[in-house]
Amino acid sequence: MIRTLTMQRLEKANALDATMVQALDAELAGLTAATDQGATVILRSAHRAFSAGFDLSGVEDQTEGDILLRFVHIEGLLQRLRRGPLASIAVIEGAAYGAGADLAIACTWRIGTPRARFRFPGFRFGVALGTRHLAAIAGQDRARQILLENRMIPAEEALEWGLLTHLVEPAEIETTIATLAGAPADLPGAAAARIIGMTRTDTDDADLADMVRSLAEPGLKNRIAAYLRAGAA
Repeated sequence: MIRTLTMQRLEKANALDATMVQALDAELAGLTAATDQGATVILRSAHRAFSAGFDLSGVEDQTEGDILLRFVHIEGLLQRLRRGPLASIAVIEGAAYGAGADLAIACTWRIGTPRARFRFPGFRFGVALGTRHLAAIAGQDRARQILLENRMIPAEEALEWGLLTHLVEPAEIETTIATLAGAPADLPGAAAARIIGMTRTDTDDADLADMVRSLAEPGLKNRIAAYLRAGAA
């Protein structure tokens, strides 16, 4: 079984609001329950960007508890993607920033075009999201570079550093998807699910705890406001 989920929040460059996160998580939960083997989910965007990350619009009207809960739901979505049993493919044809970048690299395969680029700015307002997984993919030293320097990683570097597993021209995307999506179907029984589960480092509880601690530090809304002012300057 192959299922494509297309993010279409075009006016916000697929920034992750509560509704989008809930919809994606519900779709993945339903697909997981509906199949025991060989299923692949494809995550792509109808916008030129993959995702602008956590939707910060309107946070001034939300409580810090509301914001924390939204991040908890995003962490749950990332963990669902990483742990399987579904194999997953992210198609990145533009910017993947913040929680959107974490969403992309949570997938089993990451197909990018030359326009793909990544940035992980969450620590600019003090949020620890997906950090261990980034280090597992890119390596400790590179993860530190990315996060400490707020590095923007272009497509070729993203491939070298493991953020992308495939770098193709736009005309090659569909062929690459078809090849990858067909791979789990060739395995017997629940072998694909076992491969995904056995080759991941289970840091779910530690990731969630660290993220909650970072969000619980006093002044979350002030940190977000300062980040937004700096971006507007």
